[in-house]
Amino acid sequence: MTRLVLASASEGRRRVLRQAGVDPLVVVSGVDEDAIIAALGADAAPGDVVRHLAEAKAEHVVTLLDAEVAANCVVVGCDSMLYIDGRLVGKPESIDAARREWQSMGGRSGQLHTGHCLVRLADGLTTQASESFATTVHFAEPDPADLEAYLATGESLAVAGAFTIDGLGGWFVDRIDGDPSNVIGLSLPHTRALLQRVGVSIAELWAANPVGR
Repeated sequence: MTRLVLASASEGRRRVLRQAGVDPLVVVSGVDEDAIIAALGADAAPGDVVRHLAEAKAEHVVTLLDAEVAANCVVVGCDSMLYIDGRLVGKPESIDAARREWQSMGGRSGQLHTGHCLVRLADGLTTQASESFATTVHFAEPDPADLEAYLATGESLAVAGAFTIDGLGGWFVDRIDGDPSNVIGLSLPHTRALLQRVGVSIAELWAANPVGR
């Protein structure tokens, strides 16, 4: 029975999987994201940056698994960043930083890039597949009082680009072009395609990782 391991502390990603009928084992990676980004260099494409981060997270979590889980599992690593104004934006470091981001991106659009990496462990063999995917997000321009109320909740500090569509920030997103689950941080259709590449079916995951067990 193939256990699905989520290499992320993101509640949004866990919720996407649970709503799709799969309850993952969560094992958080401890990779140095800043070091990885620095090593890639300033000219790295946005998709390459998030893909490399996703690979590093998944590969690190593989080293943390106990033997029983590692005997038959698939590890899913993801990383998301917003690309706007020619720069990649991750989680803001402070409320002031989140405010500046919203003042810049309000009324505009950006591309939310999410890297996905799947590592399949079974029968002593390792199979890996990774890709990055982008979804265009069109932002509203929040009323200043509404923006301050949103920032005061602290949600913006926990999400790439200081926004999310599955929480309070969803009020300030006018529309998206592409897969909404990719914006939350784990694309179901793209993950399904990567699962096929490593030889795992959705039915297999449902059977081995039922929600509520």
